[in-house]
Amino acid sequence: MKRKFLSAVIAAAFALGAAGAQAQVSDGIVKIGVLTDMSSLYTDLSGKGSELAARMAVEDFGAAKKGMKVEIVSADHQNKADVGSNVARQWYDVEKVDMIVDNPNSAVVLAVNQITREKNKVLMVSTGATADLTGKACSPNSVHWTYDTWMLANGTGSAIVKTGGDSWFFLTSDYAFGHALERDTEAVVLKNGGKVLGKVRHPLNTQDFSSFLLQAQSSKAKIIGLANAGGDTTNAIKQAAEFGIVKGGQNMAGLLVFITDINGLGLPTAQGLILTTAFYWDLNDQTRAFAKRFAAANRGIHPTMGHAGVYASVLHYLKAVEALKSDDGAKVVEQMKKMPTDDPLFGKGVIRADGRKIHPVYLVEVKKPSESKGPWDYYKVRATIPADQAFRPIDQGDCPLVKK
Repeated sequence: MKRKFLSAVIAAAFALGAAGAQAQVSDGIVKIGVLTDMSSLYTDLSGKGSELAARMAVEDFGAAKKGMKVEIVSADHQNKADVGSNVARQWYDVEKVDMIVDNPNSAVVLAVNQITREKNKVLMVSTGATADLTGKACSPNSVHWTYDTWMLANGTGSAIVKTGGDSWFFLTSDYAFGHALERDTEAVVLKNGGKVLGKVRHPLNTQDFSSFLLQAQSSKAKIIGLANAGGDTTNAIKQAAEFGIVKGGQNMAGLLVFITDINGLGLPTAQGLILTTAFYWDLNDQTRAFAKRFAAANRGIHPTMGHAGVYASVLHYLKAVEALKSDDGAKVVEQMKKMPTDDPLFGKGVIRADGRKIHPVYLVEVKKPSESKGPWDYYKVRATIPADQAFRPIDQGDCPLVKK
């Protein structure tokens, strides 16, 4: 009888322990919000594709088979910090969202980053670019996954200066992202012995670049650096071609370019463009398999590095929640930092103390039409930048989380 009683007590203790662990996941549901651009200049590089990537990550994680309830919601932040902030507060306070992912537009990201910390939730940034997220604005509740302005500047900017592009003029999107990208690239240009002859800032989602391009053209700078993204980048490149800027001897440098931009421009216009990317669908068998599934569900459109970042970051987040048996924000981010990252798109990596996800990145050149073997075959890899060189050294970002 004593043995039976003891066995019953032990069994009850285990049952209570399991129930307690499960209860740590708020509402019994892990809820993920994809905060993105559904209607403007960043919709192709993020948008519905980011929501799809998040759903693919949940499916590949096997949440249903593991008995983990995961829900995904999405919203359009309209590239406005106040709209993004309101969505984040509504999600966190009312709809019980545990993690927000994607976030194109650095102004929105910086605002949501602060709210996420206040509410002790999780922010996974795959398309917001400002390197301040792992610098002065770093948080114990956020992870910066795919790329940032320091990486882009030191990849593309450094390569161009070292191959003779030593005088620059910047066309800069006039908000946090553009300012950070211009700042970081200018530092690289000057460090490598180049000079900046001028700069001009344009409103977000500009349709007419003529006055800005004329200033760049008159500067006689060898390189016109585009510190913008999405529709702003493609519009500037198209209109520069109409002005004959490249034919006149100046070159365009796209500092943040996505494969959807190249698809929109077409190889005749984009050929020869040098850019840095954290992901390319045609790198290996695993990236090709993912791209095939993604494109089949996305009208043939192939994944950008932003979409890849959403997929990989959601996958790692779910692994951390499973290991911790909790969706407590700061604790989950701490767990993500403890666990090595490993996914089919970026391979093995780590998340540093400052929240920066580390992986190799690639310096690529856009193919000539004659070099392309078919749709979306756009890049040739010129160099692989190792993970330990691709991102800003941890002791140079002034992140308060990093021990001096």
